[in-house]
Amino acid sequence: MQFLFVADPLDTFNTKKDSTFAMMREAQKRGHTVFATEPKDISWQVGGKVMAQVRQLRLTGSLQDWYEEVSVEQQPLASFDGVLMRKDPPFDSEFFYTTHMLGQAEREGAKVFNKPAALRDHPEKMAVMEFPEVLGPTLITRNPQDIRAFHAQHQDIILKPLDGMGGMGIFRVGADGMNLGSIIETLNQQGATSVMVQKFLPAIAQGDKRILIIGGKPVPYCLARIPQGSEVRGNLAAGGKGVAQPLSDSDKAIAEKLGPILAQRGLLLVGLDVIGDKVTEINVTSPTCFQEIQQQTGCDVPALFVDALEQAVLAA
Repeated sequence: MQFLFVADPLDTFNTKKDSTFAMMREAQKRGHTVFATEPKDISWQVGGKVMAQVRQLRLTGSLQDWYEEVSVEQQPLASFDGVLMRKDPPFDSEFFYTTHMLGQAEREGAKVFNKPAALRDHPEKMAVMEFPEVLGPTLITRNPQDIRAFHAQHQDIILKPLDGMGGMGIFRVGADGMNLGSIIETLNQQGATSVMVQKFLPAIAQGDKRILIIGGKPVPYCLARIPQGSEVRGNLAAGGKGVAQPLSDSDKAIAEKLGPILAQRGLLLVGLDVIGDKVTEINVTSPTCFQEIQQQTGCDVPALFVDALEQAVLAA
């Protein structure tokens, strides 16, 4: 099969940790041909098909000079067996426009994973609001007074922007309300920007768990991202320590509840963020942690993913 990865610039990959790299490596191992493009290289001219300047790659087996460019040419997205949307957040206007072009490519016969419409319908911090039974106290608002009232009720809260990633822009405010006004001003921008506010979950001390769901089924291990020192964020990008561990009974129950629903909507790969027994985010744009889980447990997450990808291509 021929797989096209829509991703960030290849030279920015941290191959020791990158999940897209792990997918590519597993695909090539099985004899599939790997191609890459960036959203900026996708175009659509009236009367024509959605095209992209694509690079055919040969992975070298090294982690440094990890690929060789076999060819570069313009090709319709519908000419590939599978197109994988792996562009990292933020989910900004350009990401949104790219999903629309990928949607047109689908109408031309392309098989896109995750489905473009599903990406649009599941903004990562808002999607969890649909499942209150697995969610702690949470508010999304542009009204500063709503935020103050939420703090007055719950005392210890987390505030974050809806379009952040890697722990960017996350604040904790305790019962004393220290700096709450300043934080609201920073995130809310005088009512112009929505803010997500959640009750602080002390279980973060045991880690912010990334649970991967592939084809509706949970990977048997998660990565608990544990805050270090005085840091409240467990995100690896914010210095958290990643510790792989088997799913707990609670983790399994959450994943088995949400997994089939999300898979049915066209989400082949999902990353649930779970603190204690509460889901805090549903990641769908470019879920990660494949390599960390595989390296620490031996569970071959890339193989599980490419198994599901091959099956999804044949079934589509």
